[in-house]
This record gives sequence, structure tokens and C-alpha cells, in this order.
Amino acid sequence: MSSLTAPECAALVVRHLTDRGQTLAVAESLTGGLVLATLVSVPGASAAVRGGVVAYATDTKTSMLGVDRDLLDRAGPVDPHVVTAMATGVRERLGADWGIATTGVAGPDTQNGKAVGTVYLGIADPDGEVHAVAPPMVAGRSRDEIREATVLAVLDLLRLRLESPVTDFGV
Repeated sequence: MSSLTAPECAALVVRHLTDRGQTLAVAESLTGGLVLATLVSVPGASAAVRGGVVAYATDTKTSMLGVDRDLLDRAGPVDPHVVTAMATGVRERLGADWGIATTGVAGPDTQNGKAVGTVYLGIADPDGEVHAVAPPMVAGRSRDEIREATVLAVLDLLRLRLESPVTDFGV
């Protein structure tokens, strides 16, 4: 995990995107808008951030982001294929160069057989490449700690991807 804070990662992401003349869209489930809020707290974020979709309910992932209903029925909402579909869907629907997404279980209970702390991050790049990452979440973390760690993890993932485009982050 990065030694940077989420606001520091957000500032670097905004700077990298702005320098490239590229844009970002965000799809969030377990983070409930915290990723987008962190990004737009950066002065000048409007040059790079197109917007976001909080698809907290499973059916919203289909209606707002175009995630395949059969995939959701088969895999559940906490799945690497679902998070990449979310990232792709938000990128396409908001007309952005990049799409990032979060899904997972923050607790207090398991969800569809997935343990509390199970998190998937998705990234869709301008070339149509998609990657899913499952960052390690420490057992026993609180709901808020899991969500905050997820915000940092997805922003850091994008920062690293912007700084090292040849890196493969897939699970």
C-alpha cells in the first residue's frame, strides 16, 4: 500500500490526467461516493473529473452502468468481473477516457458468501483495457476503515497506472 494519503493520491491523479488532457469517471458501490468526493476536493479537478455513479443497489449496477444482469445473478455484486464491467460502463456512459470502480463488503455482515473486507477495484483505460484488483483488507477493520482504505487503494491504483502504463495490475 502507498505511503501517500487518499487526498495526496487524488491530487496526483488530477494532475496526471490534466497534464494528459484526459478525463475520469467513477463508479462506486461500497464507497458510496467517497472516491468522487476525494477527487473533487482537489482544486482544478473539474478539468479532469467528468462525474460518477453511486450504484449501491445491485439492480442499479445494471440500469445505470450496464452490468450484465446474468453476471450479477451468477457471481453477485462483489466480483472482479462485475467491477471491471462497472469501470467500463461508467467510462462509456460519462464519456471519459478512464473509468474506475469499487465494489465489496464493508460489513457488518457477509454478502452473497463474501467475507467482510472483500474488495475489488476496477480500472478501464482509454484503450479499452480493463483490470480488476483485490487489495488486501485486514480482518477486523471497521466498516469506515474498509471504505477509507478502498478509496486510497483505488486512487493509488490509478496513480500507479498513470505513472507506469505498462504495469499489469489484473487479478
